[in-house]
Amino acid sequence: MEYLIPTDWFKDLPQWGLLGLVAVSLYTLMNGADWLVEGASGLARRFGVPEIIVGATIVSLGTTAPECAVSVMAAWDGKSGLALGNAVGSIIADTGLIFGLGCLLTVLPVNRFLLSRQGWVQFGSAVLLAGLCYGSWFVRGSSAVLPFWVGGLFLALLAVYMVVSVGWSRQAGAMDAGALPVAVDVAAESGSKPKLPRLQQEDARSQDVAEQVTTGSEAQPDPDSDGPSRLLILLLLGAAIVVGSSHVLIESVTVLAVRLSIPQVVISATLVAFGTSLPELVVGMTAIRRGHPELLVGNVIGADVLNVLFVIGASAIASPLPIVDSGARIPEIFLIVHLPTMLTILILFRLFIFRAVRRDAFERWMGGPLVLLYVAYVVVQFVIGVGGQSPPIVS
Repeated sequence: MEYLIPTDWFKDLPQWGLLGLVAVSLYTLMNGADWLVEGASGLARRFGVPEIIVGATIVSLGTTAPECAVSVMAAWDGKSGLALGNAVGSIIADTGLIFGLGCLLTVLPVNRFLLSRQGWVQFGSAVLLAGLCYGSWFVRGSSAVLPFWVGGLFLALLAVYMVVSVGWSRQAGAMDAGALPVAVDVAAESGSKPKLPRLQQEDARSQDVAEQVTTGSEAQPDPDSDGPSRLLILLLLGAAIVVGSSHVLIESVTVLAVRLSIPQVVISATLVAFGTSLPELVVGMTAIRRGHPELLVGNVIGADVLNVLFVIGASAIASPLPIVDSGARIPEIFLIVHLPTMLTILILFRLFIFRAVRRDAFERWMGGPLVLLYVAYVVVQFVIGVGGQSPPIVS
């Protein structure tokens, strides 16, 4: 994002200007997230597409496209190694921090058909990336790179993923349409309401209360009355505001931290590492607040897939990506800490998917181990930095 909004511009601002930017960016960040979630959920209702698919495709593209553009421009500018560190760091933050916090805040619903398939794509793309990195390093040592053909492979897989996701969404829609009348008929015969999965009953009771309040007035607008063009514009505009506001916020706070003499290693291991995952975090928390938790699940899975296939794929097309390169700030610690952390978090997430599919929801306790792993990862970066080895820029 620094190629779109120059970072040097923030360094010349006075203290009051930076504080003003922090306040304004926080305000626009929250409003942009509201627009994005409203547009995404509206499109899902309008076209009968499951929210997890909207989150995994349109929303994820909206939050990762600027990062992809920055990575490609960095590759053209001779800083191609940044793409690899940013993509892996984003996967760790998205799955460990953002999904973990979402689990801790609420019971996340499960679409069995889509989650099992999207989850395997997420896991498989990360394993493919790790295998290519370790394989190239084993063969070529310190001169290891991800070459042009890897970028072409990833972009081809991205196209297949998008097409297959559309097919999956249609299958899931057909299955839901067939299953709902059966559930209603059974409930009618027994004289009761259709039964929700056990883990979602508590949340459903809370939502019923909220619905009674919001539907009590006849003046309440019908969200389905919005046209698809308006909803798409709302989604894209919200995504642009979220991404831009996140960059302004992080850069402003980073400059303030430097002026307050906070050590650079602390800034690198916290603010910089947290930076480009802020859009996904705000969108995820907003989705939960507005009653669309499946958007968070889809956004996390989709962002992980796109970080590999889209960000790294496009960057490798622009320029070979060094795996071990001190000039690009990717030392061997990338292979020793960052890739193993990514794989550990995704293996844990995969195990949680197995349990969630059987129990119809992600349970709250699942968020604890994921968040702890992310915190441990940040602490390790801090320790490495204190020891004199600068950690790679991750997000």
